[in-house]
Amino acid sequence: MTLAARLPEYPWDELGPLRDKASLFPNGSVDLSIGTPVDPVPAVIQDALAAAADAPGYPQTAGTPELRAAAAGWLERALGVSVAPETILPVIGTKELVAWLPLMLGLGPGDTVLYPSLAYPTYDIGARLAGATSVAADSFEDAESAGLLWVNSPSNPTGAVRPVSWLRSAVAWARSRGCVIASDECYITLGWSASPVSVLHPSVCDGSLDGLLGVYSLSKRSNLAGYRAGFITGDPSLIRELLLVCKQAGMIVPGPVQAAMTVALNDDAHAFAQRALYEARRSVLLDGLTAAGFRVDHSEAGLYLWATHPDHDSGSACAWLATSCGILVGPGHFYGPAGARHIRVSLTASDERVAEAAKRLHALATAR
Repeated sequence: MTLAARLPEYPWDELGPLRDKASLFPNGSVDLSIGTPVDPVPAVIQDALAAAADAPGYPQTAGTPELRAAAAGWLERALGVSVAPETILPVIGTKELVAWLPLMLGLGPGDTVLYPSLAYPTYDIGARLAGATSVAADSFEDAESAGLLWVNSPSNPTGAVRPVSWLRSAVAWARSRGCVIASDECYITLGWSASPVSVLHPSVCDGSLDGLLGVYSLSKRSNLAGYRAGFITGDPSLIRELLLVCKQAGMIVPGPVQAAMTVALNDDAHAFAQRALYEARRSVLLDGLTAAGFRVDHSEAGLYLWATHPDHDSGSACAWLATSCGILVGPGHFYGPAGARHIRVSLTASDERVAEAAKRLHALATAR
């Protein structure tokens, strides 16, 4: 069986017809679907990339000492997490890491990958690529064992935040079974009405990183989705194994990108400014969705609003918004059957487009 034969169709391709319909709306469409950053890459990061552009030699797979120190420093400042710099491993995009991590950990047929019932689809894709069994379940206690347990707090798509007590129970369950926990913490600094805690924080792991991995992205913090910039850290023995795989497979973050990451992680000012932009946009969209009859569930943190409407399921809500007001959103069923009545609304649009979306939602409310 080819790798492609193991995979479902790419879900976002389904939005093509709705994207076409939304584009016909006066003043164009407002795309709040995939969640790609639209704000500029901060100048300080662009300058660092350009300054490192003369890079004829192979970069360091493990990352430069400067990058590893910057990442460790950011973890301490932002999350209260202390790791040794040598346990930082830069990766070519965290989506890519999620997709290949089961295989990199040596999982395959006969192994199980657990992930939340409402989840980023790539957790399932990673299990499929490795030939492992993927199981979507929020109650991991019901599973006898697994090779890998994905934790995602704040959740994509729901924005729900797991309390420390839940994270501690997940760590205890995994350690008792020799299961690796990979915690996708790409939105962890975007807490609105809740404060997300890392699985690597001492309050969760009791100071031991055994069996734990934390995954971090600069795509949204620093608008570096186009740079494919992220890193993973945690259990030193697991990081050594992953580093060996990356070395042997040539999975190396380009040198100029490493230089840009270093500057980005050392500079908090641009990240605070970007967070403030998202917070303001969130407030505007929340008001508009509520006016249009949507109820927003969870959404305590992260980059999305998880909303449901009493008159629509996931698919019909997407079609209604696209045709009636030119707004494109993500169908909740993309993230699992439990999302069949929800939509995911991204905060990643310009201030002007967000204001336009809110205006249209209020007009929709008036027309009801």
